[in-house]
Amino acid sequence: MMKFIKIISFLAIVTLLYSCQKETAKKQDFTTTKPNQVEVIDFYGTHRCVACKAMEANAKFTVNTYFKNNPKVHFKIINVDDDKNEKIAERFEAMGTALYLNVIKNGKETHIDLTDFGFKQAQNKDVFTQQLKTKIETALKNL
Repeated sequence: MMKFIKIISFLAIVTLLYSCQKETAKKQDFTTTKPNQVEVIDFYGTHRCVACKAMEANAKFTVNTYFKNNPKVHFKIINVDDDKNEKIAERFEAMGTALYLNVIKNGKETHIDLTDFGFKQAQNKDVFTQQLKTKIETALKNL
């Protein structure tokens, strides 16, 4: 019975990891009046797995640890199952757990999908934190 549970767990994790999109930057047609900034956005559904919760915790930790005093970096948590968040979830094409950088420069948004990265590294806080920190720093340099 234990062997069966391990196999099912392994298959569930593999399926979860490979069902996510690769990290991509997409120029969007969205404009905003927000100043130049980087938003780290964690989308989630009402029912979350361990990896989903770890992704949120690690992203929040990274922003609070390394960018707490940087007014150009913001962390947002958005429940895609809440009707009031429908429009932003549609803009990012987030239907469940997803992690994005929203780089706002000169009134234009660039959405960088980090969901695949987030799931792969969710259980490794140190690697997750260092890699997300680097991605945010790169985005800030491009503002």
